[in-house]
Amino acid sequence: MRIDVVSIFPEYLAALDLSLIGKARQDGLLDLTVHNLRDFTSDRHRTVDDTPYGGGAGMVMKPEPWAQALESVRGGSRPVLIVPSPAGAVFTQAMAHELAEEQHIVFACGRYEGIDERVLEWAKDSFDVRPLSLGDYVLNGGEVAVLAMVEAIARLLPGVVGNPESLVEESHSDGLLEYPVYTKPSAWRNLEVPAVLLSGNHARIARHRRDEQLRRTALRRPDLLELLDAATLDRADLAVLAEAGYAVVGGRLTRTQVPSEGSA
Repeated sequence: MRIDVVSIFPEYLAALDLSLIGKARQDGLLDLTVHNLRDFTSDRHRTVDDTPYGGGAGMVMKPEPWAQALESVRGGSRPVLIVPSPAGAVFTQAMAHELAEEQHIVFACGRYEGIDERVLEWAKDSFDVRPLSLGDYVLNGGEVAVLAMVEAIARLLPGVVGNPESLVEESHSDGLLEYPVYTKPSAWRNLEVPAVLLSGNHARIARHRRDEQLRRTALRRPDLLELLDAATLDRADLAVLAEAGYAVVGGRLTRTQVPSEGSA
């Protein structure tokens, strides 16, 4: 996969040289280049912003430096252009899997009040433009979001994560949050690892972990339960969810009472 990132703070993306993403770059699994938007300006001060039409606070990123930067990294294909923005669709694990199948992704890191909207309209002729958000909050720029998205996408590429099975039982991989995990020692500061995990009974362990996924999701992310297909739940699942205050009504999971604090 090829990834190009355009930013006025390229040093912000230095973390992409670390850990598994950095190793993937070294091993040739990921071709990632960070570009300085100011290299595509034409004035002595390398200006990338100006005042907004219509008035208002803040500055807006100028269109021409962005057009030149994007033209320089476009290549011969039609890349996906991701523009981190609080006005974008929320980035999800499902999107990460979808994007991991792409050959070329370009990230445009906006700053100030954002990028002149005409850049996104112009780019649609040559890019698959996707404004995306990490969540319902505002950051100073797109760099933090790019760090998160690149890691979420690149770790799904073949060979990046040492044990591919570790990608299967993660939060959001099946619509639920991940179950709690433990390691040695089995007793620590008067807290014990659940006995079932020491039993060696793989069927019981699998059931325990599934129950904990359901309980944790009900407590922390009840919105995810509303998206589950009730037909995929077995009797044991429904019993756990009933304890958490949920029942199947009209073919959909519905909260019948507020779940109490418990194992999560």
